[in-house]
Amino acid sequence: MTGFTVYDETNAPEAARPQLEAAKRRMGFVTTLNGVMAESPQLLAGYNALAELFGRSSLPGPAKHVVWITASVENNCEYCVAAHSTLALRSRVPADVVRALRDGKPPADPALEAVRRFTQAMVTRQGWVEEEEVEAFLAAGYTRRHVMDIVLGVGMKTLSNYTNHIAHTPLDPAWQDQRWSRA
Repeated sequence: MTGFTVYDETNAPEAARPQLEAAKRRMGFVTTLNGVMAESPQLLAGYNALAELFGRSSLPGPAKHVVWITASVENNCEYCVAAHSTLALRSRVPADVVRALRDGKPPADPALEAVRRFTQAMVTRQGWVEEEEVEAFLAAGYTRRHVMDIVLGVGMKTLSNYTNHIAHTPLDPAWQDQRWSRA
């Protein structure tokens, strides 16, 4: 195994420390994902910037969680599915929606299902989404801006999903209750 270090705000490369300190203030702890990403201060800063930007995107709150969980399921990222399931539940996304997403199944809410389908297509087809999929997403009440915001969310998750695959990032205690693996 490659043995990536999980840094914290006291032992990380100097350029990553401010990012880790900000993450600790924001989350209450430094996630192991951020700790691993600190190996490259630029990766950590880029990921955190994308997370902040996606958080301010035009998608409704529950739809953002759908993007995060769906991209992570499609990329088979055990860490991110657990983390984003926990965060979705804390944000009051209904448990049945989170369960469906984790299982790769349609949630009952048609608007959230449109986001799941489009995100799934985006990830599985590496961005080569069929025109019919775009039209179906728009017909569900979303806009072209929402399409681009999903691109942003998928890009953000690609950074974290791939980092976790390479580094075998250990799951934080905060996400343990939502541990996940593809059945």
